[in-house]
Amino acid sequence: MRQMIAHAILGTMIASAGVQPAAAQATRSASSSQRPNILFIMTDQQHAGMLSCAGNPHLRTPAMDALAAAGTRFELAYATNPVCVPSRFSLQTGRMPSVIGMRSNEGKLPVPEPICAESLGPLLRKAGYKCAYGGKDHTPTDLSGYMMTHGYELLTRDERDNLAARCAEFLARPHDRPFFLFVSFINPHDICYMAINDHLRSEGRPIRTNPASQFCERLLDQARSSGDLAAFVRDHCPPLPDNFEVPSLEPSCIRTEYVEPVAFRQFAREHYSADMWRLHRWLYCRLTESVDAQIAIVLNALRDAGLEHNTLVVFTSDHGDMDAAHRLEHKSVLYEESVHVPLIVSWKGKLPAGRVDRTHLISNGLDLLPTLCDFADIEPPADLPGRSIRPLLEGKADDWRDYVVSESQNGRMVRTQRYKYCLYDRGENREMLIDLQNDPGEMRNLVGSPDHREVLNAHRALLQRWVRQQADDMAAAYLIPPEPQS
Repeated sequence: MRQMIAHAILGTMIASAGVQPAAAQATRSASSSQRPNILFIMTDQQHAGMLSCAGNPHLRTPAMDALAAAGTRFELAYATNPVCVPSRFSLQTGRMPSVIGMRSNEGKLPVPEPICAESLGPLLRKAGYKCAYGGKDHTPTDLSGYMMTHGYELLTRDERDNLAARCAEFLARPHDRPFFLFVSFINPHDICYMAINDHLRSEGRPIRTNPASQFCERLLDQARSSGDLAAFVRDHCPPLPDNFEVPSLEPSCIRTEYVEPVAFRQFAREHYSADMWRLHRWLYCRLTESVDAQIAIVLNALRDAGLEHNTLVVFTSDHGDMDAAHRLEHKSVLYEESVHVPLIVSWKGKLPAGRVDRTHLISNGLDLLPTLCDFADIEPPADLPGRSIRPLLEGKADDWRDYVVSESQNGRMVRTQRYKYCLYDRGENREMLIDLQNDPGEMRNLVGSPDHREVLNAHRALLQRWVRQQADDMAAAYLIPPEPQS
């Protein structure tokens, strides 16, 4: 019976997942004559649970919440790679980072000109949009240069308050054609500086003195100046997450390739007390609130300019942060806190409001470019692996994919509706199979469970199929094939 169930699971998944036909990639209405303005707002290092509208009681994000109330919030959105440069490459191009051999923040990797020419800014500019960009770029050098030359007007490279102000000025301008404004804020990324500075202090070395580090230090001084840090933590800081401990069968690659090579990560995992982890979570909340206030400036400017009803607004993040799960901070690994991201899309008066989509698996790096092309009445590049989510926003989708794939420096992830399979390229416990329905904290690795052998084989097959379709040569060398069925 289990064998029959496994074959049924695998057949269904393979039939409807993976690369979609070109006809399915763009489902725009031919009768739609109005092309909306597009406002794309991105934060940095914000995991999917870091919004008050997502049920987080430890912070308040009124601007993000207002966007969600006006549109659709997707609860199953994932980054293509949980680190800045690869994820941002995907968001601009609609392609997996591995297509150019990218594993991590390798900004000097060459990007072929055809890929640059079919990135968001150049595509929309060629179609008649006024394209502008502000804030953090952090895409590969070739792509960045092409985007700013052939796509976007650069408003500012500031990533904080001045970015919000410059974008508000842009929105207040008269516009004689539709615009595409890409707003890229840095926070809550500054959370990195807490562990960095604590490690430096532990070695008697000077802490970082850049503005981001100073901002974090000022916030932390609120806690230190209370006179009783333990009482401050008890009364004001979020509790430890339920998945605070390290799973017993965690892939060793996480320790050897992610934790140990970076001194401050190892310091935090091995030496932070429970109170320090709770303080870390408190600071992460405050940094998220700070960027929410900057987003509010941009959204208020959109409203004041009378543009809300003809502007599609997209909000997402490039990746998450571990936020004390499994005694980790930072990103890069394939745990949920790192790779699972927020995604909200709204168009006041044109798309349904106040919806939460808990069903459809979205790749923000692959699906947003086809989606924006769909709304802008542009034919997307034919070979993209993503799909427009416009049918989901309009409640017209009759079928959708059954899995999404994410990459990391040392692994690959397949996420289906219930399960998550990760495969790392080296070390012990290379595979990880998680039942997210019963174990959302990813504490129990089911790879060795006889009751889950068929599910494991089905997910191995899905990853093999994806890697073959995407010509992902980096992963092909370490794939584990499904075991023969007896």
